[in-house]
Amino acid sequence: MSVIIDFLIGFFILVGSLFCLIATIGVIRLPDVYTRNHAASKAATLGVMSILLGTFLYFYELEGHFNTRLILGIIFLFMTSPISGHLINRAAYNSGTALWDKSVRDDLKVYNKKAAAKPAEE
Repeated sequence: MSVIIDFLIGFFILVGSLFCLIATIGVIRLPDVYTRNHAASKAATLGVMSILLGTFLYFYELEGHFNTRLILGIIFLFMTSPISGHLINRAAYNSGTALWDKSVRDDLKVYNKKAAAKPAEE
């Protein structure tokens, strides 16, 4: 059983490190703020959560220590990172940051035109 747990611990930490590396490459190489933020929020969230899960398994199985801080860190990261990524993208869009020139479509452009055409209710 210890070999399986050792394998899982190594697997989660290795996969988490790989996701963090992919997020770093995405932040450096992607063309605009929206795609960079997407890479940072999605891949880094999965990466850090996998590393925290591997760390939790290590302390729980091999050291016999149940660490609630790691569980709370996983839950907090799972709840806040996608929301903050969405809000940063939304703030960038509302402030007028341009999309990449090769972007295929802008779904919010149609929504904003409809909202601007609708008269304000009093």
